[in-house]
This record gives sequence, C-alpha cells and structure tokens, in this order.
Amino acid sequence: MTQRGLSIAFQTDQPLAAYGPLAAAAEAHGFDRVTVYNDLLYQPAWLPLLEMARHTQRVRLGPAAVNPFTCHPINIAGHIALIDEASQGRAYLGIARGSWLDFLGLEPPHPVTALREAFECVRHLLSRSKEPYRGKVFPLAGGDSLRWTILRPDIPFLLGAWGQQAIRACASLVAEVKVGGTANPDVIPRIRDGLNDAATAAGRSPHEITLAVGAVTVVDRDGQAARTLVRRKAALYLPVIARLDHTLQLDPELLDRINAAAAIYDFEGAGRLIPDDLLRRLAFAGTPDEVAEQAHELFAAGAGRIEFGTPHGLSEAEGIRLLGERVLPALRAGGDWA
Repeated sequence: MTQRGLSIAFQTDQPLAAYGPLAAAAEAHGFDRVTVYNDLLYQPAWLPLLEMARHTQRVRLGPAAVNPFTCHPINIAGHIALIDEASQGRAYLGIARGSWLDFLGLEPPHPVTALREAFECVRHLLSRSKEPYRGKVFPLAGGDSLRWTILRPDIPFLLGAWGQQAIRACASLVAEVKVGGTANPDVIPRIRDGLNDAATAAGRSPHEITLAVGAVTVVDRDGQAARTLVRRKAALYLPVIARLDHTLQLDPELLDRINAAAAIYDFEGAGRLIPDDLLRRLAFAGTPDEVAEQAHELFAAGAGRIEFGTPHGLSEAEGIRLLGERVLPALRAGGDWA
C-alpha cells in the first residue's frame, strides 16, 4: 500500500498557551502531522507553531498556508527556519494565494508567477545564497544572505491550490499539493490526473508529490449535533469552494442565498441552507464511523493525505479524542492507513 498520511489542523483562535497541549494530544493519538492555518483575521501561524514545536517530539509541523502578499518571502523564510530549528528538523512550509485578500484591497496581478517565485525565493534565502534572485515579483538584489545558520535549506514545500496553472507552475518545487475546504471524492481524480501530468512535465515521478485534502471536521457520538455545528463552520468557506469545485453542481438560486447570508457574516443562516448531500462534500461530520467512511472514500479516490480541520468536535478536546481513539483506528483496521 502506498504510504498515506493523517493529520490534524488548528485554527489560530486560541490563547497562545493552548497550542502546545493541543499538538501534544494530537501526537499522542498518532497523527502524522499537525498543521496550523494562517487565515486572514486570525493570529499568524508562527507563534502557535513555535509552541507546538516545544511540546512535541515526532509530528511534522507547518503552516498551511501562508500567502506571499501579506507576508513577504524573506519573512516567510526567516519564520519557517526558526520553526524548523525549534522542532529539530520537523517543519514544512505551505504557501498559497490565499482567500479574502479583497478585505485588504489586494488583487495580485500575477498570482501564479508570484506563487512559483515565492517558493524559489524562500529556497534561495534558506540556502543562504548571495547570488541575485531575478524574480519579476519577488527579486533579491544579492550580495548578502540570511545572517544566521540555517538548520535545513531543503525544508519541504506544500502548495495550497485547486487550479492546474498553479500546480503546473510549482510542480518542480513542492513535495505536496493540498486541496483545502473539501471532503469531496469526486474532485480527487481530476486534480490527481493534472498533478501527475504536471510532475511528469517537470521531470519528476508523480509519486514524488502527495495530494492532500482537508476540511472542517466535527465528530461526535451524536451525528446530528455534529452536522448542525459543522454547517455553521463550513458556511464560511462555501462561497470560496463553490467557485473552485465544479463537480458540486450547485443550484444557482441556492448558492445566491448562501452567498448573500455569508456576505453579511450570517454564517448561522448560511449554514442552515446547506443540504446534507452538499455538506458531506464540504466537511467531515457525524459519528466516528461516518467520518471514517468519508476518509476511506477519499483515500479510495486517490488522496495521499487527509487532514481533519478545526473545530474537530462539539468541544475540541472531545473531537480530538474521538478522532484519535475511534477514527484513526478504524482507518488502520480497514487498511487505509498504516
């Protein structure tokens, strides 16, 4: 069986002291990786990741994902180098275009070029090269380099993207592509096929690049209560995902109503409009057995890693416990995960 991964992701809306114990709990339950989001209007990921590095020994750690338009690659390189040092070589770096940039009045003119250059620029900086980097979006004049010892210049990169243009542009640089905001198995083959073609065109084996998927997760013994909560959480992301996932075949009138509610931050109202069949493609929700079945379907469709996102349960502690004690063992017993 191809090596598969199971990870857990946290939103940065907690007190700083909470992140270390959360990561330690995830590690104790056997997750491969702990991810921290870096969404606009939430805390930047770096200090939570530092807390997590101090409280764990095994799991890989990283942000998924940072956008290079609000955090320049020179700052990204410095932050991730310090996280890698604190975790003794367990860091990875996710970069994406990012959503909600319109809140800041930002409309990047060359987003695909910028993504590729962000990866190249960070790698250039981590290698402490004094040569110029002749980027169109993120140039470096050269003549100097980062002025401290870097533990690993080859920290693994993840691209957060749905679009084939971005995947093709970055396929030579990344170890993983993550499709965020989905639990939809129908979308996996299309993206995996495009990723395989992009890897081959870049002179790499398709097996060198993992396809990860992740979504909002609520697991509880009361499956209906889990779905009620996850509707409100998923409503924040649905207006974005609806533009990206063309397999959803949404009713235009329904989507307009959901978008109108979300636009005035009525996520409770927007969530109530999401039907069950659509919800199952947007989020992991239900009993442990139901969530395990969703993950099984995604692995069967071709996903290489599945990431369970915040808030995890009706309470985060209980959600993490059920994921660790019920969902992960079920996937292991079913042969989906070693």
